[in-house]
Amino acid sequence: MRNFLEAEKYRMLREKMDSYVSGGIAVAFSGGVDSALLLKLACMAAGENTVYAVTVQTRLHPANDLETAKRMAVKFGAAHRVLQIDELAESGLENNPVDRCYLCKRSIFRKIKNLTHTLGVEHILEGTNADDLGEYRPGIRAVRELGISSPLAECGLTKAEIRELAGHLGISAAKRPSAPCLATRLPYGTKIDYALLGRIDEGERYLRELGFYNVRLRVHELTELVSEKREEQGSCCENGAGSAEEDPGREWLARIEVDLVDLGKLLENREELVEKIKELGFSRVTMDLEGFRSGSMDKV
Repeated sequence: MRNFLEAEKYRMLREKMDSYVSGGIAVAFSGGVDSALLLKLACMAAGENTVYAVTVQTRLHPANDLETAKRMAVKFGAAHRVLQIDELAESGLENNPVDRCYLCKRSIFRKIKNLTHTLGVEHILEGTNADDLGEYRPGIRAVRELGISSPLAECGLTKAEIRELAGHLGISAAKRPSAPCLATRLPYGTKIDYALLGRIDEGERYLRELGFYNVRLRVHELTELVSEKREEQGSCCENGAGSAEEDPGREWLARIEVDLVDLGKLLENREELVEKIKELGFSRVTMDLEGFRSGSMDKV
């Protein structure tokens, strides 16, 4: 959109930010482009007033997100606060239920609300955008139930418009690919463990180092192999039920999603890539011919 800084949506967004200042502002801040734009605009509106950037540190998200968020918060002039949360212990997420996102967001925003209450802050902002409203996003229900504000969605900004506006404002995250919760790489109903999520994160970081932009390492449990191995091992694997650490009896298939234009490049790096992903403990490595699709596990 040309002349975005003069566009109606931007004007609405600035007015909405101005209306929050008197009550105090806290932004749920991941360091991604949506929350980065919110934090930048909040700091612009607040002037000398303190804006809080609240980042949740969790093992369900890529490991480098926290450092990225810290750097940006300092650059924007926000007061950065970090909440450490163990979702698998607190939210009933260990078996990756269909309403995982709702349970997780509810737990996270309750803790953010507790923090902002002690800080005397009235308004909590989060980065849902207009595109999200048309997707399967159960976390939005938790946001609404808890009275969290979603200015980007309320002003009708799409992801493309958010990236464009962030670019106009010089925000480094404007071109940063989305990095959602690592549990989205697993089918619903699959037991989650932190060791597996760490291997998924490492695999995706490796793919990005090879120059791929949008990357997902989707993982499926190989049920037949698991059944055979567990028959051999007897009941030893059953003793780890409910643990957040990895069950050594499980076998996994890695399904790689990259942008369609990058499928050829993926094949060019096939031997090195397969070796690396197998080193991470995945028994099978496949390429998804449909390419990268946000939320593809919601459709499988």
